Amino acid sequence: MSEQRIEQAIELIDQINQRDPVTELVDGVAQPKEWLYGIRMSECLAEFMPDASTALQIAARAQHIKRWSIPRSDHPMGREGYYKWRQSLGRLHAEEAMAIAVQVGCSEDEVQAIGRMLRKEKIKRDPQVQALEDVICLVFLKHYFSAFAEKHTPEKLIVIVQKTWAKMSEQGHEAALKLPFTPDQQALLAKALS
Repeated sequence: MSEQRIEQAIELIDQINQRDPVTELVDGVAQPKEWLYGIRMSECLAEFMPDASTALQIAARAQHIKRWSIPRSDHPMGREGYYKWRQSLGRLHAEEAMAIAVQVGCSEDEVQAIGRMLRKEKIKRDPQVQALEDVICLVFLKHYFSAFAEKHTPEKLIVIVQKTWAKMSEQGHEAALKLPFTPDQQALLAKALS
């Protein structure tokens, strides 16, 4: 039954994220960016935590649900504006995912857990919230770090890697070190983590 709820929730999340006007090229084909991100989150979670709960599987797929509807430009520039933007996104993702979880028949506990995860409440203290954060970091390192590295100086990248690493658990670190980094990326990681 929980498998069916997960499948239904993922289908509803994907229907929303397929409307993302922003696209990413994959093998020469333009794909809706947040739909693709959701797939990557689910794939990474399945590798990282094959026995993930229903709530965690739904939260992972919904991590960027409807993200394009709150552009970064809606908030002031600078660190404070960035954090307010991220909080607005967290609330949006939680509300959207919780509504879908209710629609597919998740329990109240599961619905509330999805909200906590997507709002990043009790990170480092709640194992499910931490697992979601680990998967977010792993997806960044596996799928987005390369493109990110092309746009920034090595100094800035070292800071980003250190901040990413600080968000992760020991289990997350172990999984990250197994990712297929290029020799340049491995050298940068080694420098950042030394």
